[in-house]
Amino acid sequence: MKLSDFKFDVPKKLIALYPTENRDESRLMVVHRKTGQIEHKNFRDILEYFGDGDVFVTNDTKVFPARLYGNKEKTGAQIEVFLLRELNPDLKLWDVLVDPARKIRVGNKLYFGDSDLVAEVIDNTTSRGRTIRFLFDGTPEEFEKTIDSLGETPLLKEIIDRKVEPEDRDRYQTVFAKNVGAVAAPTAGLHFTPQLLKRLELKGVEVTPITLHVGLGTFRQVDVEDLTKHKMDSENYNIPEKTVELVNEALDAKKRVVAVGTTSLKTIESSVTAGGRLKASTGWTDKFIIPPYDFKIANSLITNFHLPESTLLMTAAAFGGYDLIMKAYKEAIKEKYRFFSYGDAMLIL
Repeated sequence: MKLSDFKFDVPKKLIALYPTENRDESRLMVVHRKTGQIEHKNFRDILEYFGDGDVFVTNDTKVFPARLYGNKEKTGAQIEVFLLRELNPDLKLWDVLVDPARKIRVGNKLYFGDSDLVAEVIDNTTSRGRTIRFLFDGTPEEFEKTIDSLGETPLLKEIIDRKVEPEDRDRYQTVFAKNVGAVAAPTAGLHFTPQLLKRLELKGVEVTPITLHVGLGTFRQVDVEDLTKHKMDSENYNIPEKTVELVNEALDAKKRVVAVGTTSLKTIESSVTAGGRLKASTGWTDKFIIPPYDFKIANSLITNFHLPESTLLMTAAAFGGYDLIMKAYKEAIKEKYRFFSYGDAMLIL
């Protein structure tokens, strides 16, 4: 498929700047692949579609406050430092993006607030990318607390056009969040509440985790027309044995296996046995799912409404079928569904 196949216009007013007051009160579009039927519901109505023995696979990654603001030595110029990935915990080496990049060269030092935290630039990686070493004398726990206190919730400000607010600390985190490592939330999980999970449990639905630490590469603009030439950034994942057991039991019993989000979908499709069953593994995945694709594990998907030409939209279209998903997106715009991280949800059955 081509990049231009995923081009359409989303009115700016449909990009959600804030989440719904209650997580499970966002809207839900239900798309039936077999019949092409499209239903309009509220997210809590998801209970209607699942029952005993079905399994929800959630992503339990936890977003850390990845955006820091430092001051350059001598000039005092403010520099945004976006933490992407820790390269070496002992040396406190990190891959970061800096802005404005033209002001930051190898050897420069950055000072952060009134803390003892200092960073030294030790390498250029891309036009905006740098490798930095934090100079900090405390324990790893103290370092983590310092980053947590200085950092800002990493909303994609190019898309969510407002200042980050204190409430974002909680609302840009799913109720599943446990393992720290993501710089963006697995947004399909943002719609769940403890009460909704309890009601699913009472219906006999199992909810089980994988971990995929979402990186900014998930949102990186695709700049090639031929999608087979696009290279995804690698992201670290873990699929535990308990999840494997539950998923494979559900598949054997011909029950629903629901990927909560494209991150969960990508992860479980990255670790499949020759017999078409899930296997436990830990590693890195750069899997890029575009139509057509033969899914081996998930047979249902919960996902948000994604932006045009995004890799997330392409993966959703691979799952739901290109023509049906593009028709659903047209209807979503007509019905004023809310798009992006804080927006509404789609269930593909």
